[in-house]
Formats: sequence, C-alpha cells, structure tokens
Amino acid sequence: MTLPLLFRDEHLVAINKPPGLLVHRTALAAHEDEAALQQLRDQLGQPVWPVHRLDRGTSGLLLFALSAEAASRLGAMFEQGRMAKRYLALVRGWPAAEAGLVDHPLARDPELPSAGQPLLDAQTRWQVLERMTWPVATQPGFATTRVALLAAEPLQGRRHQIRRHLKHIAHPLIGDATHGKGPLNRALADYLGRQRLWLHAEQLRLCHPFSGQDLALRCDAGWTWPAHPQPACTP
Repeated sequence: MTLPLLFRDEHLVAINKPPGLLVHRTALAAHEDEAALQQLRDQLGQPVWPVHRLDRGTSGLLLFALSAEAASRLGAMFEQGRMAKRYLALVRGWPAAEAGLVDHPLARDPELPSAGQPLLDAQTRWQVLERMTWPVATQPGFATTRVALLAAEPLQGRRHQIRRHLKHIAHPLIGDATHGKGPLNRALADYLGRQRLWLHAEQLRLCHPFSGQDLALRCDAGWTWPAHPQPACTP
C-alpha cells in the first residue's frame, strides 16, 4: 500500500491514514503485520518518528518527524497544546444546539475503570455541519434515523477524547464499537455499504518547529452518503 503524502519537507511528513491501519505495531494487535510507521519508512526509504497518534479506526491527517530532533520538538508542541486539530465526526441524533463545548474530565486510560484513576481536564468544541434523516429503522417505532455531521476540535489529546465526549453528550460516533450502539452501527453500516468508525482527522495547524512558518495542513475526508436521504428539517 502506498500512503498518500499530504506534506513533506526535510523535517516532517504528513500522510492520509486510511481507517483500520495501525499507527505502529503493538502487542495489543500482535496479529497485524501492517502499520503506518513501517509502511511510511519503507515508502520513503528513511527512518520516521511518530509524534502523535490516531485510533486505528480513525482516518485522516497523521504527522511524522524525519529526525529525532524534529520528533522531540513536535512532541513537545503536542504535549503543550500548541496544535489546533479539527476532526469530522458522524454521530447519532441531532444536537439541540448548533455548536457547543464539552467540558468533561476524563480518566487517563479509557480501557480501565474510571474509579481510582485521576481525572484529567478535557474540553472539545463541536459544531453541526449537516443534519440528515436516513430511511433506516434503528429503534422500535421509528422508520428513520437522525444523524449529524459535526466538526470537533479537541483542546487536549486525551485518549479517545472525541469518542468519549460525544458519548457523554448522548451523540455517539457512528461505527464506534466501544462507546456507541451495536444495532445502530450495524444497520447504518448496511445502509452506507461500509463498516468503519466515522471519525476523520481533517485539519492540523501548527507553527513549523524549525522555520516558524504557520502550517495549515488539510486532509479531505471524501465522504459520500446514499443518493436519496430524506431531507432534514431544522428542529
């Protein structure tokens, strides 16, 4: 697989990661041979360093460093929140407002019980981009299902932050097997003709760690929906 390059200079490279691809090999998925880090290294013919992560199911913009020094500088920028990230998220239901801020602390490890873990500050801004009603029955007594396309901007980088925050406001991501609804996910996967986590890293803005240039990197999702969804009405 050739990974699409979105940006490259002597210090860093950005790719479009497809959904389902690991960022790097891990013991938690020991049966998986393919990962973005190893593929990109072989594709470029030089070492690369990951400076942030995307969940395996998330697609979109993923940044790598091309030297240990660049990795150190970029890693510090991510740790200090000196990056502006924007994601596209397809969620269940229609939010009551057009935009909002989820301010909800999160435990560090979402795979462990929250009790006993320190809670970390976490805020995510969101905005409705599109409201849709699809002719899919996912609840008894309802012939249609409401979904919304959101822009989501996490102000930190907590693990599964967007997924957990959207669940917290009762609008879980479509295709999220951990935080979403199984029957709804399966019904919409059949309708859309594809089973995936509908979360995409669309934009990343940062100050170049060496030149100081303002970089605005973008990765279009290219998402399309069935041709004849029912038109949505403003609530």
